[in-house]
Amino acid sequence: METAADVPLRIGFVPEHFSTPLHFAVTRFSLKATLIPFPSGTGHMITAIRANEIDVGIGLTEGWIAGLARARAEGKEGGYSLVGTYVDTPLRWAISTGANRKDITSVEQLRGKKVGISRFGSGSDIMSFVLANGHSWLSSNTSDPPFTPVALQTFAALRAGVNSGTADFFMWEHFTSKRYYADPTLLDENKRNDRIKKIGELPTPWPSWLIVSNDTTVPEPTSNTRLRSFMSKLDEGITYFNDHHEEAVTYISTELDYTAEDAQEWLKGVRFTQGVRGVAATIIDMTWNLLLKAGVVGREQGPDWRKTLSWLRRDGEERE
Repeated sequence: METAADVPLRIGFVPEHFSTPLHFAVTRFSLKATLIPFPSGTGHMITAIRANEIDVGIGLTEGWIAGLARARAEGKEGGYSLVGTYVDTPLRWAISTGANRKDITSVEQLRGKKVGISRFGSGSDIMSFVLANGHSWLSSNTSDPPFTPVALQTFAALRAGVNSGTADFFMWEHFTSKRYYADPTLLDENKRNDRIKKIGELPTPWPSWLIVSNDTTVPEPTSNTRLRSFMSKLDEGITYFNDHHEEAVTYISTELDYTAEDAQEWLKGVRFTQGVRGVAATIIDMTWNLLLKAGVVGREQGPDWRKTLSWLRRDGEERE
């Protein structure tokens, strides 16, 4: 008879190059899990985990933390806990507009424009506030927002949206965007609504990916056997990734939407966490403080917001 401990975890992930160690955990180390892709990103995963459609999510740091803060502000349960760290390096957010948009050539022109986002609460939504904060475009007057958000769900819809005028710009990971940059004069006419141009870049000042667990379906994450097993297999997948870059490039360039050259370039700047279990307090502090400054979260959520976390480790200490 199958017990709860025997049921494979349902793991939400973004099917991009960052998912490669997870792929190796499954294919090389027999991780028993149901992998559920979320191409529209962390915002969609937050909705899914609160609906108990997934047990674990691997997504963007700013999305997870803002999601918990906003739930708290509304007097609701967050629905998930931060339980692990997946990527230590920042994410490079490219700022893009349509390839034929001659009216937009620089970030300085974006104030008051329509920003395409995948979903409200997603990284693409939250980072637009960080962008506005960096340019001193935020106002205490809520009737004067820096941008008008337009939710378009998918990367493909965002690319089409900035070409059609539905949105003026959007923010997405650099290497995922890079393949779609092109000189519009060299494109076949029916491809032009798919192509974009880069007008800027904004890296996160924090480690870019965290792991969360569902508070309902993965109770007591500090001792949950399925979660511990998953993290152990993911650690093995990361070690394998680090030792087999050539195989990683082949997988990324044949199974995902990247060139081999871009995959190789990405490898030079990415560092996955060695020992994913746990989250450093400094990551939370750094992210929270900037999101607070950018107006994404509010002070009224209080200093005890860390109670939303299951595991914390102090810098310099080993995770359990």
